Amino acid sequence: MKRNKKAQASYYAMIAPGMIWLILFNCVPMVGVVMAFENFNPSKGFFGSKWIGLDNFKYLFSLNDAKQVIVNTLIIAIAKMILLIVVPLVFALLLNEVRYKGFKRTIQTIVYMPHFMSWVVLASIVLTMLGYDGLVNHVRGMFGTEPVIFMSDASFFRKMVIITDVWKEYGYNAVVYLAALTGTDPGLYEAAAIDGASRWKRAWHITLPCIRPTIVLLSVLGLGSILNAGFDQIFNMYNPLVYSTSDILDTWVYRIGLINLQYSLATTAGLFKSIVSFILIIVSYALAYKFADYRIF
Repeated sequence: MKRNKKAQASYYAMIAPGMIWLILFNCVPMVGVVMAFENFNPSKGFFGSKWIGLDNFKYLFSLNDAKQVIVNTLIIAIAKMILLIVVPLVFALLLNEVRYKGFKRTIQTIVYMPHFMSWVVLASIVLTMLGYDGLVNHVRGMFGTEPVIFMSDASFFRKMVIITDVWKEYGYNAVVYLAALTGTDPGLYEAAAIDGASRWKRAWHITLPCIRPTIVLLSVLGLGSILNAGFDQIFNMYNPLVYSTSDILDTWVYRIGLINLQYSLATTAGLFKSIVSFILIIVSYALAYKFADYRIF
């Protein structure tokens, strides 16, 4: 009994720092959610400001800017989600066909590296390359083409955001598929080869069905983050000229709340996003359990 108590005490001591951090930075700040239902006045505090109920939500959904921000968020997030399923899958299938292990590991390492780089660094590289005097315009100039200010083109900026995020993360996601591919029985490929199946047929009839649970699981779990279009990426690259297509909920909340000091409106938008995300997470885990037999508890 004493040993068990000592073991339990050591476990509690081990998780205590994480629990304290969770309470201080995730639970305590939830008190601020009350601002979404108030006409918040910093001088009066959370519990002294005037209570206005759902008026902030009505005002939020009446704003054209808010509607555009929600549309931008959905377009960018859904495009990223789809491409970060398709591109890593195709890459993993192609890389799995490589027979030279040294070359295979080298390529895997190269495409995996951008995942560990901050968007502060990557955004600086992208802005430098696409700037008016950047590498891309320099190459265009060699062919007699006039330089273009890419970062002020709203339609181009959204595509650039999606493509650069896929480039950064597809190597990391491909590792998940490659790990799933290692569980495929080699005997199935040998039997198919004896029957005369080509590499394409083996990939279609053996590889894809074997990793289908992983594909379904990653696809379904991606629903939970459908409103997370990438604050750090967009914040480090966007500008007022491209707000119409690149402004997302997170960046809009930052500007409205911390720059324009409309605390109640910003909290309302943040709470709306959290509620939708929470519902989508529940739905995604239910779907993951149904189609991929995945559960947390």
